[in-house]
Amino acid sequence: MEREQGGQGGERRPGRRALLGAAALGAGAAALAAHGPAAAEAPRTGAPSADAPGRLPVPTVIGHRGASGYRPEHTLGSYQLALDMGADVIEQDLVPTKDGHLVCRHENDITGTTDVSAHPEFADRKTAKTVDGAQLTGWFTEDFTLAELRTLRAKERIPAVRQENTLYDGRWAVPSFEEVLRWAEEQGRRRGRPVWLHVETKHPTYFRKLGLGLEEPLAKLLRKYGRHRADSPVFLQSFEPGSIERLGRLVGSRRVVLLSAPASRPYDFTDSGDRRTYGDLMKPEGLRWIARFAQGIGPSLTSVIPTGADGKLGEPTALVSDAHAAGLILHPYTVRNENQFLPTDFRRGTDPNAYGDSFGYFRALLKTGIDGIFSDNPDTARLARDDFLKG
Repeated sequence: MEREQGGQGGERRPGRRALLGAAALGAGAAALAAHGPAAAEAPRTGAPSADAPGRLPVPTVIGHRGASGYRPEHTLGSYQLALDMGADVIEQDLVPTKDGHLVCRHENDITGTTDVSAHPEFADRKTAKTVDGAQLTGWFTEDFTLAELRTLRAKERIPAVRQENTLYDGRWAVPSFEEVLRWAEEQGRRRGRPVWLHVETKHPTYFRKLGLGLEEPLAKLLRKYGRHRADSPVFLQSFEPGSIERLGRLVGSRRVVLLSAPASRPYDFTDSGDRRTYGDLMKPEGLRWIARFAQGIGPSLTSVIPTGADGKLGEPTALVSDAHAAGLILHPYTVRNENQFLPTDFRRGTDPNAYGDSFGYFRALLKTGIDGIFSDNPDTARLARDDFLKG
């Protein structure tokens, strides 16, 4: 994630929403909680417990690229901190290496998230490419073997915004997805409950044309680590519906179609000549189509509650109620604490990098009835969720 920075509002009904996460997933696969509806009803009390194995609180807190508000994204350090801060699910974005391994990077262009430019032995790998119609110049994972990538170190993607995170530049390597699966297994044993993952296939059409399809190696790893079933603690996600359809033929894991700006199109639609836009997929007919092969959607925040020309928060759309009517859950993306990422009426002061009133923004979003939310700041999201459930 993500392509875009970002339901009918109304009275909050925790009991219905607690069940909805399980019921909606059940429409396409299995209950959200591994122990069935009784476990899924836990949030009725306003105190979702993580004590029962397999239980996933609703609304669900998803650590966006780990705890990327505090550590360089997609590192084991970021994932660990997100888990320690109370995230219910940890997100990974997957891209392939030259030799077909899956690694965790937000993009295949690793210029801004690793120290590759400081490695003279890789100077000749810098190149220009067109990825999903965008022209890019830099270094790309598909031009490196896994062994070569292991010689690089991760660094903060937006150092001008998150200067404190640069303290950790060079501390962690680029993790392979298999390393993350092993980490999740180890943490699950220590904690006595599964560690949930939210796994995205990045640019799947682009990579398939290079002979580096993502879905088959991903499915192989999911089967190897027992995360291929409908009740496994994993969500699979993509901005390309075709990737989700393909994954659905390979594994039973829960699947989420990510939705970008309404006027834009999924790249696999662009490639195949399908004229539908993301906006079309957000209409009731489009949502019913998605529900044929997925259990949820991941819209941008502004598709749930748009902002006006002045940048202030507007009124909720019908997306939440329409998606729920189609039997789909919603995991919108992404809340960040810094002013520049918040609607203008939730900003505090004039420093774009200072924290604003993200608690207020979380509250407005959770009131719409969403089933989970991505955040760079999982500790803030966890507190906001807990406050919301207390009423």
